[in-house]
Amino acid sequence: MDALRRALGRLSLLYALIFFVFALLHAGITVGPVSQPVIVPAAIVETLCVVVMASGAYGALAGRDWAWDGLIYSHAAALGGVLLGILALTFAPSEPNVLLTWYHAVMATALAAGLGGAFYVSRVRR
Repeated sequence: MDALRRALGRLSLLYALIFFVFALLHAGITVGPVSQPVIVPAAIVETLCVVVMASGAYGALAGRDWAWDGLIYSHAAALGGVLLGILALTFAPSEPNVLLTWYHAVMATALAAGLGGAFYVSRVRR
């Protein structure tokens, strides 16, 4: 279980980095050759996702007592933010954006898998 905790902690750091890059993009900052339209609500939600994923990663990598709960809560909160983004894309009046569609699909899948792993371990620990 310790290896899974560390792996989910490292993945949480990676997810926080990805959320950070997309928060910058939605704030209007160009990252390399990639730019996105300014979407302030998306930048706010992604910044919150950075904070929760980083805190979950800290708990997991530092071996805190609340590590598994932190991983569950952080993955659930970030997944909620991603699902909110999928809804926003679905009902957006503009043209579909391939990068954002891909980003939301991949992050939703990864976060759901991490949440499943964290739930599995929390069930086994009882």
